[in-house]
Amino acid sequence: MAEVIQSLPLEDVIGDRFGRYSKYIIQERALPDVRDGLKPVQRRILYSMYSSGNTYDKNFRKSAKTVGDVIGNLHPHGDSSVYDAMVRLSQDWKLRHLLVEMHGNNGSIDNDPPAAMRYTEAKLSQLSEQLLRDLNKETVDFVPNYDDTQMEPMVLPARLPNLLINGSTGISAGYATDIPPHNLAEVITATLKLIDNPDMTVKQLMKYVKGPDFPTGGIIQGIDGIQKAYETGKGKVIVRAKTETETLRNGRSQIVVTEIPYEVNKGNLVKKIDELRADKKVEGIIEVRDETDRSGLRIAIELKKDVNASAILNYLFKNTDLQVAYNFNMVAISDGRPKLMGIKQIIDCYLSHQIEVVSRRTKFDLKHAEDRMHIVEGLMKALSILDEVIALIRESKNKRDAKDNLVVTYDFTEAQAEAIVMLQLYRLTNTDIVALQEEHDALANKIAGLQHILNDHQALLNVIKTELEEIKKQFKDARLSTIEAEIAEIKIDKEVLVPSELVMLSVTHEGYMKRTSLRSYNASGKEEIGLKANDYVIKCLEVNTQDTALVFTNKGRYLSIPVHKIPDIKWKDLGQHISQIASIDEDEIIINYDVVSKFDDQAAIMTVTRNGMIKMTTLSHYKTARHLKPLVAMKIKDDDVVINAVKVDVTKPEQLVTLLSYKGMSLTYPISELPTTGIRTGGVKAINLKAEDYVVMADIVSESDTILIATQRGALKRIGFNVLQVAKRAQRGITLLKELKKQPHRIVAARVCDVSTTQYHLISDEDVYIGQINKIHLSEQYTNGSFVVDTTTFGEVKNLYVSE
Repeated sequence: MAEVIQSLPLEDVIGDRFGRYSKYIIQERALPDVRDGLKPVQRRILYSMYSSGNTYDKNFRKSAKTVGDVIGNLHPHGDSSVYDAMVRLSQDWKLRHLLVEMHGNNGSIDNDPPAAMRYTEAKLSQLSEQLLRDLNKETVDFVPNYDDTQMEPMVLPARLPNLLINGSTGISAGYATDIPPHNLAEVITATLKLIDNPDMTVKQLMKYVKGPDFPTGGIIQGIDGIQKAYETGKGKVIVRAKTETETLRNGRSQIVVTEIPYEVNKGNLVKKIDELRADKKVEGIIEVRDETDRSGLRIAIELKKDVNASAILNYLFKNTDLQVAYNFNMVAISDGRPKLMGIKQIIDCYLSHQIEVVSRRTKFDLKHAEDRMHIVEGLMKALSILDEVIALIRESKNKRDAKDNLVVTYDFTEAQAEAIVMLQLYRLTNTDIVALQEEHDALANKIAGLQHILNDHQALLNVIKTELEEIKKQFKDARLSTIEAEIAEIKIDKEVLVPSELVMLSVTHEGYMKRTSLRSYNASGKEEIGLKANDYVIKCLEVNTQDTALVFTNKGRYLSIPVHKIPDIKWKDLGQHISQIASIDEDEIIINYDVVSKFDDQAAIMTVTRNGMIKMTTLSHYKTARHLKPLVAMKIKDDDVVINAVKVDVTKPEQLVTLLSYKGMSLTYPISELPTTGIRTGGVKAINLKAEDYVVMADIVSESDTILIATQRGALKRIGFNVLQVAKRAQRGITLLKELKKQPHRIVAARVCDVSTTQYHLISDEDVYIGQINKIHLSEQYTNGSFVVDTTTFGEVKNLYVSE
């Protein structure tokens, strides 16, 4: 051979070769034909089994023999790829209606491999006969196989719409397909309706085809997604497992899964659920068991006592393959090209194929009937002149001479002459003459009927309809998957994710925060809390790990921190600084915190600033998914800071808020005076302040409370509720301190004390003085209280806090 070397750019060569390869794998490997719903390898497997007589009414045959026939005659690829395709045609969790019956281990829904092909046996299923029916009547085109030694069909006659019934999945170059299986009776009914009314809309078709019908059952949610897919070829639905809850003898309950989504690996699903249990990502599951046996699929998820089964199930739907999204991508080969098609286009293409198949079959039957009619007419003519025919044959030299003499003498055709000379002697009886006449009449009727089918399109459609109805009657079965119109919203309760546990939550003035188990708290004693020097606890509460802590800062911001995310630290240890839990500014100070279990409008946060602004915002405004990040709680001016944020009960408008100012002014009024506003507002005026005065305390007060007041000169004053005078918001209020011309007392801090409060802590820059509150006598309105510390040695008082 002459050597031809071409000089071509690499990109042209690569592009050309890959283009050819892509065309091959799109048309000849990965995508199904819209007419019979089969990929080439599947078609070759079925055809090979059919042509070798390995049909449903015969005995099973070794799979290795079939695979060998397919590879040797039709499909020159690896034996494993052919065997895998053959096995898939026999798996009842992959195909809605099996095309191959198999004896032996053909894999499992856990994705276990099948037994080797030398061990398994297979034959065509009864339904496959309907795909291959009339194949020998020239109904489809045949093409040479890969080595031109025999012919193979380009497509099967497919007397049922297999593409929709069994679906298909595949990936090729630039194209992929995902067509779900459907119910045979529904698809055939829709096809029959479309024959009668070709102008039907997809919505009308959906009266008959409700949606996919997966062999594994399950619940399909999202009828809008189904309609979109049927109209355009693309759409999305949610497929979730079918479950029920059982009660066990020991009082516990268990979730039982009886159907799982299509194409989900059961073994991996069970493993994933058990990993969530072992890693404690979901609370309440004791054990996960795969109880699947010959009676059907069954996964048991045993739960702890008093656990909300539906909450656990919702979490599993969200985080495992108990619920998956199925994306329609209905691509199939039509007219030699890949096309994205809706359900009506698929059925139309199938009907066009059936019209061609039935037309070609009818022509084939007509030709054979006419040929037989010709022979019968010749035999009848010969029998009518039997003696002359016998005499002519006896005088002939041989068979060839006898045939020629019959053709020349009596105008018989070559075919008729062949039939006459091959006639057996017993056929010369009177009985056979009658039988020939009956056959002639039957053939005449058959030919007339076949010609009517070819000449009348409606008659041809009626043949298709009749045969489809017969298939539907023979193979129909009940729907396995349930259709639900709407996609259910999954709400995951906190109790599923976080164990319900009571803990102590403490926050200190300098910003150290910790949660402590009740065991550690009770073992150490409340007085032995770990603190830095001169630091003190702002608030300590017994809370639930499922609650959320709202931590407020002096800059009008708040942090939403789930309690379970706060570090678990022993009571004797220091705790973690808030800056290590959330990102706050260096000069930002925690002023208070509260814990919320339910964000609703029954409670609100009352926020007060140093310059006398106040606002009340219901808890629902504080709900956020942005945990551990500072969010605005109150809009404040640059020269202002928030001094307190208190949770109040909105359902009790008679509650009283009391404010104290630096210069000793006191104002008390009901919270009903406060309008409820949004979270990013600045609020309204709380108190009418004098020049150079500012608010030092704002809190809720009740009749059983007293207020402890500290002045910069080391004096403490305790007043009862009776000293307060209820007034209106934004007034000046009453004077609590006696005004002195020299060294006047100024309030630096004040605290509302309930009956459980026993100790007070006076704080200067260098020292802390601890005393008993009940030793401070109640004072009248115009007194400055009694001196507790000597500021010459203790230092000027800066702060005051109280504790139990």
